[in-house]
Amino acid sequence: MARAFLFVLDSFGIGGADDAARFGDVGSNTFGHIAAACADGRGDRQGLRGGPLQLPNMASLGLGQAAKLATGFDFAGTTKPAAGTFHGAAQEISSGKDTPSGHWEIAALPVTFDWGYFPQTVPAFPPALTAAIVHEGKVPGILGDCHASGIEIIERFGEEHIRTGKPICYTSVDSVLQIAAHETHFGLERLYEFCKVVRRLVDPLNIGRVIARPFLGESKETFERTPNRKDYATPPPEPTLLDRLTARGSKVIAIGKIGDIFAHRGISEIRKGVGNMAMFDKALSAMDDARDGDLVFANFVDFDTEFGHRRDVPGYAAALEAFDKRLPEAFARLKMGDLLILTADHGNDPTWPGTDHTRERIPVIGMAPGMSGGDVGLRPTFADIGETVAAHLRLAPGHHGTSFLETIATHA
Repeated sequence: MARAFLFVLDSFGIGGADDAARFGDVGSNTFGHIAAACADGRGDRQGLRGGPLQLPNMASLGLGQAAKLATGFDFAGTTKPAAGTFHGAAQEISSGKDTPSGHWEIAALPVTFDWGYFPQTVPAFPPALTAAIVHEGKVPGILGDCHASGIEIIERFGEEHIRTGKPICYTSVDSVLQIAAHETHFGLERLYEFCKVVRRLVDPLNIGRVIARPFLGESKETFERTPNRKDYATPPPEPTLLDRLTARGSKVIAIGKIGDIFAHRGISEIRKGVGNMAMFDKALSAMDDARDGDLVFANFVDFDTEFGHRRDVPGYAAALEAFDKRLPEAFARLKMGDLLILTADHGNDPTWPGTDHTRERIPVIGMAPGMSGGDVGLRPTFADIGETVAAHLRLAPGHHGTSFLETIATHA
């Protein structure tokens, strides 16, 4: 029995979702539009990066072929995939284009029910919910009560929050209620306890996540979010790949926010860092520690939070290039029989209107030393990823998805 490694480049979609019209996202393509912007100079930023998008290591896994399959996009950096690699794309069948839906489906549990959402009105929250939050959370009131992006709303209400003690509560098109509060003036532990109260209050509304968003600074110019974010997610309604592994006695090492996404169920150990590069360091150390039958499941959130939502094309491109440069460190840790999969949970096209996720297909690329690899095609559900990991780690098949292990496992 060997090991498995799942690296999720949060929001790195490759376009082409066949149901994109339902979400208003027809034509969105995170990877394709970033590459196009870099090719014509819109991806340049002095002191950060310039020129065509350079992703030679992901290209060696078949990223260009995956993009071609998903949308017909021709990536200028496409090369012949290396031996023992595989490539394909996957279509989401979950009802939403949010983080939990994408990750749960990757872990072989599609979300077939509808999450609850808050309307794009001001106020966004039902008066009865707001009253309960204030009363049971023991706060003098709330600020925000609207759809907003995290940095902007902290800049808008941060000083008033410090002055009044009212937490900043906001939402987005995702099924989420986010709460920003100052780590020292409001208190970090108090914020966490407050979020637990709100989590209980929104359960009847089927809200996917309540997120604590702590920040520091004393003025609009100095406010910045800290790495002490914590997600309070609804638990998956059925066992996921992670539950199946830990029940068998295997270890699941969660990197980044994976533990929060799965409500800390099916998780053996959590390792966190600040930023993609620190997260990569944690993933590498977990690869060193993983034993036969174990899974390392990593989320690289900066692509989404720092660049996708902020519609920052040069920043997203630079982050992709920085990630790509470090992949040889992961490749070098793979042993014969291991399985490494790089994928995404949704799109977040930084050239698209608004600030929200985009409904897209995702890349399914990776390396399997000692196996033949090859083209795994367009998978009808993200759950095929989880079932492939399950088959590789010798678990019985689950109820959702189909493994593509036989396609790549013929020994070269």
